This record gives sequence, structure tokens and C-alpha cells, in this order.
Amino acid sequence: MTPAPIAVALDAPDLETAARWAALVTPHVSTVKIGLELYLRYGPDVIDSVRGASGVQIFLDLKLHDIPNTVAGAAKAVSRLRPSILTVHAAGGPAMIQAAVEASPNTKIAAVTVLTSLSEADLGRIGLSGPADEAVRRLAAMSVEAGATALVCSPHEVAAVRAEVGRAITLITPGVRPAGADTQDQARVATPERALADGADLLVIGRPITASPDPGATAAAIAASLRRTA
Repeated sequence: MTPAPIAVALDAPDLETAARWAALVTPHVSTVKIGLELYLRYGPDVIDSVRGASGVQIFLDLKLHDIPNTVAGAAKAVSRLRPSILTVHAAGGPAMIQAAVEASPNTKIAAVTVLTSLSEADLGRIGLSGPADEAVRRLAAMSVEAGATALVCSPHEVAAVRAEVGRAITLITPGVRPAGADTQDQARVATPERALADGADLLVIGRPITASPDPGATAAAIAASLRRTA
């Protein structure tokens, strides 16, 4: 059975928990996501621990954002860990994105457009002209032109971004919550079924799976619901 296009966010308190969650969900999902906190706490060892023998794809969500030379060095340093996906902030600009792409040719560079925790009011306060879907569309187009082969956007913008960039670009959507789940700190959310229908390729789901009593069973149930609606 083909694993579902889900990246489970392993926002765990320790390495052992992250590895346990990964082992439970990898029969059902294609990808596991390692974020900044876990990577900074345990370093490169976390990659081998959660990958194990399963060969699951690793989404390294570091959201690099610095001058092009620094981001190129960072991307090159982590490329030896063989992540399938590495994130950079689109707001870093085209030269920075291009530097990451060139430094890590075997990794899909995903440009993060607008964080799903940001509301319309937040965009105005940080000086990013909105509305959110227009800001995301502009950043998406710029990132693809700079060489990014994947984009991170909320489910609310995924249809507009798909229309903007075409089918060749991988669209990754955080802010995905199964029906009835708590939205927590996400401001722009949708169900897994809705996000896929609107054009997403990979759904990032964290706490609805990892905070459940049985993460493996929850991942299996969400995967099954996606196959039924495919």
C-alpha cells in the first residue's frame, strides 16, 4: 500500500520520542519532518535516528534565512545528511534561494512563503503588504523563478499558488487539521481532504497525530480517509 502524502511533524521533547513516533507512523506516511528545535538539540544524529531502516523521506524544516553565502554554506553542510526536502524563507530573496538550490543539488529546496501562524493583521504589522493570498502568490512566483522546486503555503492559498506556478512544483501545506481537531497556533487551516483537493502534494500534520493516544493508528486512519476520497 502506497504511503499517504503526509509529513508527520516530529516536534518531540527528546530524541527517543521522535524515533518512536517515526517508527509508528512510517508504515502509513511518506515523510517525517524534523524541525529546528529537535535539530538544534541533537544535531545530525536525529536524522539517522528517525530514518532508521525504513527509508522514509526526511523533511528538514530549518527555514534558513540569511545572506546568500551563509545559506549556501548551511545548505551544503546538511546536504550530506540526504534530506529529501530542506526549507528556506522566501523572504530571504531570490539570490538566497538560488544559493541554496546550487549548494544542495540533490535536495528539494522548499521556499516558505507566509507562516501559517500569521494572520492578516500580523502581515500588516511586519510590513508585508497583503492580503495573505496575494503576498503568498508574489513570494511563490519569485521563489520558483529563483530555482525553488517546492513551496510551503497554507491550505487557504494552495489553489491560487497552484494556478500561479503549475503542476511541476511541489506544494507543501502545513496548517492541516482533521475535522474536529484543535487549530492550536495555526491561523489558516483546512482538512487533509480539502488541502489535497485544492492542489497540495504533501500535507504537514503534527500534533493531531503525535499527541493522540496511538500515533500509528491515527496516521493510518487519516491515510485511509485520503485514499477513500482520492
